[in-house]
Amino acid sequence: MTAHRGLRHIEARHPARRGAKSPMQTLRIKTPSPDGSAADAGRARPGPGRDLSPLLAGAATAVAVAGALLALADTATPLRAPCTLFFLLMAPAVAIAAALRGLDPFGRAVAALAGSVAVNMLVAQGMLAVHRWSARGGLVAVTGLSLVLLLLVLLRERISGKRPQK
Repeated sequence: MTAHRGLRHIEARHPARRGAKSPMQTLRIKTPSPDGSAADAGRARPGPGRDLSPLLAGAATAVAVAGALLALADTATPLRAPCTLFFLLMAPAVAIAAALRGLDPFGRAVAALAGSVAVNMLVAQGMLAVHRWSARGGLVAVTGLSLVLLLLVLLRERISGKRPQK
């Protein structure tokens, strides 16, 4: 065997030799404090106009439903394409995001949008493979897959007895 040789210059200066933690050891899940003290100072305070997330969620739902209805009714309006595209992206994304409740919000949003694109591409690929391409059929298929996924998530939560995290 060889004798223990000295540390290289970079190894001798490493912070872990002095007891410092690596960046991966310092990650933790941030939970709000129950007393609402200084830890929550950066969050929005209650009051009028402070928390717009329910309003934005309602507006997004209205736009998505309008897009689905405009596409199913085959209405000739300039709003049909963007609203339908919004529905086709958001319906599977919401279902996938519900299944990924354990992730942080940014990671969940990215994974949900990527999954949404994948669901839409799989539906389009399947319709093209069987030579049954239809815009209405694609919309119905994506809606059906999204509803099935959302119902499976709700069923899983009911069986496991877990309540959804907020």
